[in-house]
Amino acid sequence: MACVASLKQELQLSESLFGKDNERFQIHAATMDELTCKFIGCNKEEFVVHCNFTDSYPQTRPVWFSDSEDPVLSTVIQRLSEISASGQLKSDDDDDMASADEEDGLDDYAHDDEEDDDENEEEEDEENQDMEDCMDHYEMEEEPSKSVKEKDDKDIAPENYAVLERLKTNHRRDYLKGSVSGSVQATDRLMKELRDVYRSEAFKKKMYYVELVNDSLYDWHIKILSVDNDSPLYADLKQLKEKEGKDHILLNMTFKDNFPFDPPFVRVIFPVLTGGYVLGGGAICMELLTKQGWSSAYTVEAVILQIAATLVKGKARIQFGASKQRQYSLARAQQSFKSLVQIHEKNGWFTPPKEDG
Repeated sequence: MACVASLKQELQLSESLFGKDNERFQIHAATMDELTCKFIGCNKEEFVVHCNFTDSYPQTRPVWFSDSEDPVLSTVIQRLSEISASGQLKSDDDDDMASADEEDGLDDYAHDDEEDDDENEEEEDEENQDMEDCMDHYEMEEEPSKSVKEKDDKDIAPENYAVLERLKTNHRRDYLKGSVSGSVQATDRLMKELRDVYRSEAFKKKMYYVELVNDSLYDWHIKILSVDNDSPLYADLKQLKEKEGKDHILLNMTFKDNFPFDPPFVRVIFPVLTGGYVLGGGAICMELLTKQGWSSAYTVEAVILQIAATLVKGKARIQFGASKQRQYSLARAQQSFKSLVQIHEKNGWFTPPKEDG
């Protein structure tokens, strides 16, 4: 309750400081779940910025994102995402939007064109000193954030922490070689998603398992290990373990460079299923996996758990002894998913009654 009251106070204070008439940063909508903001550049260009609050705020950081790929704005969003959410919503906005002004050349906007050279030099010296003070401030603020991060990492198993460290090492190596794949935005978000997966209770309880294909953040293999015990699919998985020694449903989840603004592509690899909204080739018929139904606020874990629930809801069954013609493939999955999207773009999606879940 105290957290809710604290968030309300932070939102009210932020709205009072960054109203719709602010010339640089405006808050246009504020709820307990999301902030919708607008950043105005030096040339009056407008950038919409979103902030989503998790149920565990302020223990976990809010998620900042924007559809814009402007490099200055991306830097600001990255800084906001890295700062700990310890009641610093308003101060984070202040510091980082001020920083964005500096990087975007907005300090020049405040200078009087008629000032003489001596005055300009004096002001430059003052600005340099202010910048040094600002950098000192950031260094002081980053320490708690780092300690919180180290504390969070203690919740990650050593073998999974080793994966994260290896990914960071590989990324630095590729950067030095000039052979970086993907985008900064997608890589940062996927690193966060993987770290959150390793820390999650569902992962630790072995409801599912994740491994990267060839250490690629953009290509995941996901094993669904747990489904509803009362479902036919649960009985089929027990039988699958007895017959073939496998106790999971294997999914492949791939991401594009513009993730999280585009959904991942998800398909079933094994076993062959009937029902469960699984299409030919292994593609999955779910609106949230399309551009129409996707939101950049969705987490990878939420998608995994939703797929597991959808398989059960759709009465998925394992097709034992499926012929080679029925085996899944990437090409067939992509084709069937493309056809699915075209059909639903024309006819819309069916929403089941509430009593059906």
